Parts: sequence; structure tokens; C-alpha cells
Amino acid sequence: MIRLVHFADLHLGIEQYGTLDPATGMSTRIRDFLRVLDVVIAFAVEERVDAVLFAGDAFKNRDPNPTLQRAFAERIRRLTDARIPTVLLVGNHDLPAAVQRATPMDIYHALRLPGIFVARRIELLHLPLRDTTLQVATLPWVPMNQFLSNDQIRALDYVEIERRFRELISQLVREVLGQLDPERPAVFLGHVSIEGATFGNERGILLGRDPVLSSAELGFHEYPLDYVALGHLHRHQVIAARPPIVYAGSLERIDFGEEDEPKGFIVVEIEGGRYPARQVRWQFHTVPARTFFTLRVKVTGPEPMTMIQRALDRAAPEVENAIVKVVVEGQPELTDRIRLSDVRQAVLERGAAQVAAIVREVDRQDRPRIELAPHQATDPVAMLQRWVDFRNLPLNLKPQVIERGRELIQRARESRRQRAGE
Repeated sequence: MIRLVHFADLHLGIEQYGTLDPATGMSTRIRDFLRVLDVVIAFAVEERVDAVLFAGDAFKNRDPNPTLQRAFAERIRRLTDARIPTVLLVGNHDLPAAVQRATPMDIYHALRLPGIFVARRIELLHLPLRDTTLQVATLPWVPMNQFLSNDQIRALDYVEIERRFRELISQLVREVLGQLDPERPAVFLGHVSIEGATFGNERGILLGRDPVLSSAELGFHEYPLDYVALGHLHRHQVIAARPPIVYAGSLERIDFGEEDEPKGFIVVEIEGGRYPARQVRWQFHTVPARTFFTLRVKVTGPEPMTMIQRALDRAAPEVENAIVKVVVEGQPELTDRIRLSDVRQAVLERGAAQVAAIVREVDRQDRPRIELAPHQATDPVAMLQRWVDFRNLPLNLKPQVIERGRELIQRARESRRQRAGE
């Protein structure tokens, strides 16, 4: 039996919702991303897994600064020191604008580090393990603009270009899968969108268009594949059971769109024997990703800040060490009395890592349309009576409002008559 670790979409370099850490000179959010990566690396080393498969997007963008590159390299070095073969797939965020330029991963290939395989093209890799050889068919991110240099293709519409792109990718992938030896374990490692998957907030940080391919056209069910390890989509999900087609999901939460998503990595176990008799098991392992928490408070009483304080006390376990957003709902006369700085301070006092936002949501009640008879439209007392009828007032209060209104109306009439007599 061999054991593999499959993870993806680190996006190291995202600093949103972070602050500068004076001790390291880096954003606190970068520390979050490195912390969860350390969990994966530690598991692989301590459990002595046979190989690590990274399914792309190591960095936030294609030009990470030297500090981020060093931090990532230090983690990869731990894998090489432990003699764990590792495949680094190139994702869309790792890919330079010009095909000829190097990716952040290419340095590992140039240094020829033992056991490190950089996958920048569709190919079949053979990873030497302790007792066997692992076959890894790779599909890095392939941008469609690589096919737009021909004038004939440029003249086509997007639908036709995407169709041709899918045909070409499928053909190249099938050629690689056709080389698989059923006697040896085989996995597919891809950074791609597969039909049937649930997209999330990762579409907000995509670089370019995102073509979607199907498992059928790629041939996943026709070749001796034991496991399909995918990256690119941030939500952990399973597309098919045989072979298991699995998105590991991102290691760390990016924003509040991923608030309720568990984050982690996959451990895959492949038994010995000949395909299809080989048994495959996999398990999702969670990591301590930073909590994103939204607190919604409905204020209704005369002391809205007291209600917010009490809501924060009740939610103290969720608030502590979390990136927090507070949404205060209520009538404008209540929400306008709330000082946002006081709310922010109250959240931080309860141990929040960061206050992302404080939002006022004002209740907008639709005013009912009151139909009045012609004689009522000129009688202010009658109009007041109709208004009271439509208000949700206590029964004992309605006659008091009407009586008080009569007095005010009468005073206004007398005042007008006096001014007219003068």
C-alpha cells in the first residue's frame, strides 16, 4: 500500500484582512497561510507518506516577492530532507503572462532538487517510491490565449475557440493516459474546472477565462486511474467515486464567501495489485484555517449598544481569534445612534483577530397606501384617524393619540385665525 498527500490552492501572498506583524515584517494573513501549510508538511513528514501531490496555485500571483518564495522553499526543503517525492503543478496564478517566462516553480526544476518534480506541461511522470513507481499524469493550467496566435482562430467566436480548446486538451490528456501501466498505481493531477463541480468565490480572483471540461471527455473512466487529484476550485468536493475525482480545496479561507467551508488536505491510500482490483481509500483532513465569522444583531430597544455587547458575549467562542464582520439591523433612529468605533472596540476586546467590517442594515418598512374619501382628504382629524388605524399601536393608546392630535390641530387652526385677524 502507498499513501499520498494531495493539497492545492495555497495562494500565499493574500494579505486581505491582515495587519503588519512587526516581528516578521509580513502580514498576519501570510502567517495564517504558512501555518496551515506547515500542518500539511508536518503530517507528510511525520507520517512518512510516500509522495506529496500539490495541485497548483502556490502564490497569489505570478510574481511573488523573494520573502514569500523563501518561505515556500523552506517548506519544500523539509520534504526533500525527508526524501518524500513531491510534484508541484503549475496553476493559473503561477503562470506568467508570456509562455517563455519562468514560473515561480521553475527554480525547483533548475536546481534539480532530488525528488521534486515540476509539472508545467501535460505529461506522464514516474515517481520512484520505496516499493514501487507512482505514475502521475499531469494537467497544469493551460491558458486558451496560447491558441490565439493564428489569425484564423482569432476570427472565431469564443464558443468555437473553447470547443477547439477542449478537444485539443482532451486529445493530449488521453494520449498521456494511454501510456499508463495497469500494474502500477496511477493518479491524475490537474488544475482545471470539471463539469459538475460547485464554483465559489475563487472566480473573483481568476486570471482570464475559465473553460470547463468534463471527466468523460478527458477519459478518467476509461483508463487505469486510481485517483484524480484536482486543484483550482476552493471548495473541497467530490465529483465522482470511481475513480475518486476530488478537489482538495484551498488550505486557507480567502474571504467571507468561504466562511462555512472546511479547509484541509487529502490523504490517499492505494493498495497493491493490478488495476482495477486495487482498492483506493481517501480521507479529508481539516487544518486550523482562520475562522471567518459574521455576527448579525437585531437592535430593537432603547439601548442598541447594550444589545450588541450582549450578542458579542454570547458569540464569544466564535469571535475569539476570528476575522469578524458585524451586521447591525434595525430602525434608522436606532442604528444611527451606534458609533462604529465603539462596536469595533467591543469586538477586539473579545479577542477577534481582525474586524473586517461593521455594517448597518436599516429596516425599510413599506408605507401602506391609505385610501381617503374626498371629504376626509380635507379634514386633518379624519386623516389622523385613518393613520392611527393603520399603525400597530396598543388599543388603549390609539384614543390618546387621536385626542392629542385634535388638540394640536385645534391650536393650529386658532393660531391661523389670529394671524388672519391681525
